[in-house]
Amino acid sequence: MPLYKTITVNPRTKVHIWKIVETFEELSDGIELTTRCRKKVDDMKSEIHKRGFMSVRQLLALEGYADKDLWYDENGKPHLTDGKSISITHSFIFSAIIISDDDVGIDIEKQRPKIIKIGPKFTTIEDYHHIDDDDILMRKLTIVWCAKESLYKSFARKGMSFYQHIYVEDFDPKSNETYATVNFQDKHESYHIWFLEFDGFTCAYVLLHERKHKYFE
Repeated sequence: MPLYKTITVNPRTKVHIWKIVETFEELSDGIELTTRCRKKVDDMKSEIHKRGFMSVRQLLALEGYADKDLWYDENGKPHLTDGKSISITHSFIFSAIIISDDDVGIDIEKQRPKIIKIGPKFTTIEDYHHIDDDDILMRKLTIVWCAKESLYKSFARKGMSFYQHIYVEDFDPKSNETYATVNFQDKHESYHIWFLEFDGFTCAYVLLHERKHKYFE
């Protein structure tokens, strides 16, 4: 079983990352899908999407959950039937979940040079003009994208803009953490962000900063 990494963020929050090396059939072993999810998988044309979907169910099983324990609200945000918060991500050969008693978000992305061109669409690129190494710039922008995607998943309000409504504080990539604020409509939140890089991928996950003191100080 290729569980790539488990991270205990705090006593109430855990991250699991899966490296997808199995076939769809192997990933389906021991997993019972609901009728709706079985149809969803059958309709998928991409084999890697099918394998990603099933790897997430394997990660759920690690925490004692079945497919039927996962549901989505009107904004597309996933929830667990026992009231715990969950966020899910899948990119190529990696998938991950974060489960917590508090609002959370997670994202994995493959590191690709094209993010430098699209950077101005989701962040103030001027903040990064001092970086003259394209590899470092690519990595840093990928971290910012993953962080904003994670925040978007946690905040979960339609119409929110990565560029206008989410601000990620500048950071040293070696520090593995930073902070962010989300300001949209009548809701304003501060978040703690953690990130890691592995095998040409970046993962970021977020937790509401106002609860930080309970666990980290």
